[in-house]
Amino acid sequence: MATATTFLGWYTIINLGIYSLTAIALTLFRSKIKGIHAKLTSVPIEQLDELYFSYLANFKLAIIFLSLSPYLALKIMGG
Repeated sequence: MATATTFLGWYTIINLGIYSLTAIALTLFRSKIKGIHAKLTSVPIEQLDELYFSYLANFKLAIIFLSLSPYLALKIMGG
C-alpha cells in the first residue's frame, strides 16, 4: 500500500506540473499556439478558445478523479 501511495503521489505531482505548464503556455502564448493549431487541424481560430477551455477542464477532472482522489483515499486508509 505504501508503494501505491507513493506512486500516486508522484503521479499527481507530475500531472499537476503538466497541467500548469499547459495552462501557462496557453495564457502567455495564445496567439502563436492558436496559429499553429489552426494550421495543423483546420479548426477555425474562433473555436480554439472553447476547445482549449474544454481541454483544460477535462484534464483537471482527470487529475482529480484518476490520481488525486485515489492518493487521498490511500493516505486516509494508511493512517
